[in-house]
Amino acid sequence: MFGFRFVKFEPGNYIIRYHKGVIRARGDGISFWYYVPAASLVAVPVGSADAQFMFAENSADFQELSIQGQLTYRITDPEKTAEMLNYTIDSRRLHRISDDPEKLAERLVNLLQIAVKGEMKKLRLKEALTASDDVAAAAFAALCNHKMVQSLGVSVLSVTIAAIKPSPETAKALEAETREMILKESDEAIFQRRNNAVEKERMIRESELNTEIAVERKNRQIRETKLETERLARQKELAMREEEQQFSIAEEERNKTLVDLRVRNANIEADSKAYALHKVMEVYENMNVDTLKALAAGGLDSSRLMALAFQGIADKAEKIGNLNITPDLLSSLLDSKSAARQGVR
Repeated sequence: MFGFRFVKFEPGNYIIRYHKGVIRARGDGISFWYYVPAASLVAVPVGSADAQFMFAENSADFQELSIQGQLTYRITDPEKTAEMLNYTIDSRRLHRISDDPEKLAERLVNLLQIAVKGEMKKLRLKEALTASDDVAAAAFAALCNHKMVQSLGVSVLSVTIAAIKPSPETAKALEAETREMILKESDEAIFQRRNNAVEKERMIRESELNTEIAVERKNRQIRETKLETERLARQKELAMREEEQQFSIAEEERNKTLVDLRVRNANIEADSKAYALHKVMEVYENMNVDTLKALAAGGLDSSRLMALAFQGIADKAEKIGNLNITPDLLSSLLDSKSAARQGVR
């Protein structure tokens, strides 16, 4: 019943077959015949495995923290692992005869806890609560370089820390502190928002005042420009008036000179006429009256001669008894006078 036996192992199991203490076969997922009373079989699983862990550690400020996560590893040197732990299986019933395979995960978790503990001593409570990734990375590096892990023939694939939690009392205290901090930050945010609103309002008002100042400055410049323009225009008008006055003065001076010249000429002409009249009168004073009358009559028309005749009659009125003047004589005199006027016209 327990003579020769054939066995076939699945891939993922590294098998070492001993016969009377000497290795006869080895490999992953091999099959073979063996003599049951003289054979010893070792089966080391070489697939990856996960080890869950949860333990408590203290932070640098002596606060208890619960650390939960997962360790993933793989046996890469099964012969070395088989030397350190008992992976022998019963050659008759093909089941393990030792619980050492379960101890491998415990040993790795213990080494991980030591590495995590060293990292947690560096962190205070609030820092540790948010440093799960950093702690996991540090623990992974520590396990990869640990001599025990290397002697076990194991490679650590990953270390993941899912949560670092404080005790319930500490969590409540942190919640209260965080709540107060959130409320404080909310109050500060409201204050900051109001302050920003006031600041923006001040900036808007200041901008409006600056705009009004700029507008007033521009209006003042416009008024000053208008006043300057009016001043220049008035100066121009004054200059033009002064020029007109100077021109008028010069014109009056010229007129005065002309009038003086005319007066002098008129005086000279009057003096000449007076002198000539004086000379004529001197001639007439030395002449007889009858001679003057004859001279006067020589250049007169009939009406003037008649007038001189009437004047002579008037001069000798005391010697004339009766004088008859007929209407025909007067009519002829008037007709001749009217004809003479029309001829002159």
